[in-house]
Amino acid sequence: MFDKDIPIPLTAGELAQLWSQYLNDSASICILTYFLEKAEDKEIQPVIEYALEISKLHTQKITALLTDEKSKVPHGFCTEKDIDINAPRLYSDSFVLNFINQMSKVGLTLYGAAVSSSARSDIKAYFINCLEETIELNKRSTDLLLSKGLFIRAPSIPYIEEVEVVKKQWFMLDVFGEKRPLIASEVDNLFNNLQRNALGVATLTGFSQVAENKDVKQFFLKGIEIGNKHLKLFRGKLEESKLPAPMTWDSEVTNSTTHTFSERLMMYFTSGLIAMSVGYYGTGASQSPRGDIPSMYNRLSLEIQMYAEDGANIMIKNGWMEQPPIAADRDELIREKK
Repeated sequence: MFDKDIPIPLTAGELAQLWSQYLNDSASICILTYFLEKAEDKEIQPVIEYALEISKLHTQKITALLTDEKSKVPHGFCTEKDIDINAPRLYSDSFVLNFINQMSKVGLTLYGAAVSSSARSDIKAYFINCLEETIELNKRSTDLLLSKGLFIRAPSIPYIEEVEVVKKQWFMLDVFGEKRPLIASEVDNLFNNLQRNALGVATLTGFSQVAENKDVKQFFLKGIEIGNKHLKLFRGKLEESKLPAPMTWDSEVTNSTTHTFSERLMMYFTSGLIAMSVGYYGTGASQSPRGDIPSMYNRLSLEIQMYAEDGANIMIKNGWMEQPPIAADRDELIREKK
């Protein structure tokens, strides 16, 4: 018989989600605090404030949960050390609004995974609440982008007039150099990956301008080069089917070169973007039956994984990477006992 008085320990998945979300939210608090300080658009300010508010609530809740479990709380990031609130504006307000909208989409993916991997009722309830808050943030930011004419819609394709079955290998293979038009899921993934890369390139452009560490600056410049290469490939796939590609955000970065964010914060955020790209590229590959597209995604995924390794080496070298929760090393424990 199960004893309700015996506490149920966190699973590895629950602990991993709480740990990573604390780091994500503490980093977000720093960036959003800076964005709010520099915001001039009175309509965008409340969206930034809401995003900042929920990030602060998340770190407080996770701190309480981990403390109750007698588990250490990550150091994370703080506004006193990781941002210079007096630095000049680095990004435009329209960039910030789009940035928050894109990050809310990432949050929906992460919190959805956290809900599904959680078993304990209080942890599942917490992540469900996070998911609901992020849905609201996505709605607010999307509505404001639409009202300002800044929302970039994905391309439209004709509706299905008659249901058909695939009759030719041409649907999956490149036959004699001819490719079929893109299907809806391929268009959606290419478009969204193009948007995410455009935002990433603009973000790294700002980071590279204000980075003071030579290795970090070179890392960001390499990321910009990779991002622009991926943009060109995604845009080319869309243009093959005569579909429009979204604009870039480079013009929304100011000329500031003043130290704004700590190298550690910028490297952490960039590593997160890379990790999400690997996942999105995997989705793009799995949802495309046209042979050349999964091949492209797999090749690009390998490239950014190698780029991620470079970033990890820089973070380890400088003592910027917190070690996540890790399983007990039984062999080491046995050696210590001997």
